[in-house]
Order: sequence, then structure tokens, then C-alpha cells
Amino acid sequence: MDTGVYRIIDANLNRVMEGTRVCEDIVRFSSDNEKLTRRLKDLRHDIFTAIKDLRKEHLDELVSARNIEDVGLKSNDSEKKRADLVDLFLANTQRGKESLRVLEEVLKLFDAELSQKFKSFRFKLYDIEKKAVKEIEKIAK
Repeated sequence: MDTGVYRIIDANLNRVMEGTRVCEDIVRFSSDNEKLTRRLKDLRHDIFTAIKDLRKEHLDELVSARNIEDVGLKSNDSEKKRADLVDLFLANTQRGKESLRVLEEVLKLFDAELSQKFKSFRFKLYDIEKKAVKEIEKIAK
């Protein structure tokens, strides 16, 4: 398999885990909403569990393909500033949704069933986002 495929998986797995963790902490510490916090935490753990076998089987390829001097590292101006907690939350759910979509597509090269799990994770994040934004907006007012 092309090294680029492993880089795509590694980068997007890191992005989705980071993005969902930021969202989880926003909900947890700003709203104290136990149900939404649990849903985000469960999603993050479900993603990690789903990819565990692939990571174990291809760990050497994934780690050796990692390149921290990636050409896309530079942040644009819109990424350097957030207006409020809702904006921060939405930026990170968007990051998660995009990464889940990329993983859904790339994982078709390995396992169609695993790819479909990532599709379901993406739709779970859509649903969580819808509910959490309302919760965060109430607090921000």
C-alpha cells in the first residue's frame, strides 16, 4: 500500500480524536451536560476501538509514514482565532466530521465494513453537534 494512504489514515485519526476531545471538554466544563459529554467520550472511544485492529496490523506503516513537517501545517488566519465557545465547538466538530469522511473513504481500501462504521460515527457526530450547539448557546448568552 502507498505510504500516502497510511499518512492519510494517521493524520485523520489524530484529527478526529483531537477534535472530539476538544468538543467533549467544551461540553463537559461549560455546560456540565453529562449525557452529551458521555456521548462525545463514547464516540471517541468507539472510533479508537474500531481502528485498533487496523492500527495493530499496520502500526509500523502508520508510524513510519507520519511526517510532522507536512506541507499543510501552516494555519490560515481563520484558524488562529475563534469568536466564542460555540465557534470553537463548531470548528472542532467540523474538523471531526471531515476527518471521519476521509477515513470512511480511505478505509474502503482495507475493509468495507470498517468504512461503514466510520460513516455511522460521522452521523453520530452530526447529531451530537446539533444538540450540543443549542446547549452551548444557552450558556454563552
